[in-house]
Amino acid sequence: MKLGRLNHVGVATPSIADSIVHYRDTMGATSISDEIILEDRGLKVVFVDTPTHSGMDGTQIELIEELTPGETAITAFLAKNPLGGQHHVCFEVEDIEEARAWFEGKGKRILGPTVIGAHGTPIFFVHPKDMQGMLTEIMETPKSGAH
Repeated sequence: MKLGRLNHVGVATPSIADSIVHYRDTMGATSISDEIILEDRGLKVVFVDTPTHSGMDGTQIELIEELTPGETAITAFLAKNPLGGQHHVCFEVEDIEEARAWFEGKGKRILGPTVIGAHGTPIFFVHPKDMQGMLTEIMETPKSGAH
């Protein structure tokens, strides 16, 4: 299994609107996606693109807010961190099934089934206790035209 590039850093927030103001006005972000509603997970997501520098691609910040407070995958995180904060990191892989089998073969705990993520590609999460304390999202590299 070959790990790909860092695709994004997931940031849980009590207010995407407030976070957009921060990333735009304080951090200088100019490219902010439309909201993506993940109805089945009770979440809404917005991607903030970081600028490219010296020919290097930027990465993304994924802002995550609860649609239904108290009933989502970020509920416990926001209870412990009411201002929000870094929730996870996401790395790309070429083949999600191969990556899942590889992590499982290494004895890493996968959290739930492989599902379609906000980028429209398959994802799964690896338990932070198996990833040096970081909740880690593994995502199949988006095809051309995907966000």
